Amino acid sequence: MTEFFDAERTIRASVVVEAGLDEIWEAWTTEQGIRTFFAPDARVDLKVGGAYEIYFDPDAEPGSRGAEGVRILALQPKTMLAFTWNAPPHLDRVRGQWTHVIVRLRRLAANRTEVTLYHDGWGTGGQWDRAFEYFQRAWIQIVLPRLQYRFSVGPVDWKHPPDLIPAEKHRHDSEEKENHGRAE
Repeated sequence: MTEFFDAERTIRASVVVEAGLDEIWEAWTTEQGIRTFFAPDARVDLKVGGAYEIYFDPDAEPGSRGAEGVRILALQPKTMLAFTWNAPPHLDRVRGQWTHVIVRLRRLAANRTEVTLYHDGWGTGGQWDRAFEYFQRAWIQIVLPRLQYRFSVGPVDWKHPPDLIPAEKHRHDSEEKENHGRAE
C-alpha cells in the first residue's frame, strides 16, 4: 500500500450573502456585476475558454492591470464558476503561472445565498508563498466582504472603497510587521 501526504494548499472561504442566487450569479459572471464588488473594470466572455479578466487598475499598462489572460475553466449556471488566476504584477516570478479558483453558490433561502470560494494550484517557497498569503488576505478580507457589502449597502465606489477589515485586524497586522521587522 502506498500512503500519500496531501500537501496541497487551498484557500477556502465561505460567506452568506443576503441576496438571491440570480443576483449573486450576475455579480460574479457579468462585467457590470463585477464592477459592483470585485474591481473597477472587467472583461468577461461567459463560456468555457472565455475571458475572465478582472482589472484592479484599469488605467495601468497592459500586464499590470490585474488578472489579465485569465480564462473560464468550467461553468454550471447559478451553481459553479471555475477560472484560472494569476499572481499580482509585483510577484513577477510566478505571475506567468496559473492557479485555479472555484466559486460555488448554494441557495439557502429566496434572498440568501452561500458563496464558497476555493483557490488551489500553488507552488511552494519564495514568491509562491507570498502569492498564497496575498490571496488568502484578498479573498477572505476584501473580495468576499465586498460582495456582502454590495448587497447590504450598495455597489462599491471605487474612488472611495470601503475598508472592511476590522480595526483589531489592522492592529494585529501592524504588530506582525513590527515584530517581523525586528527579526530581520
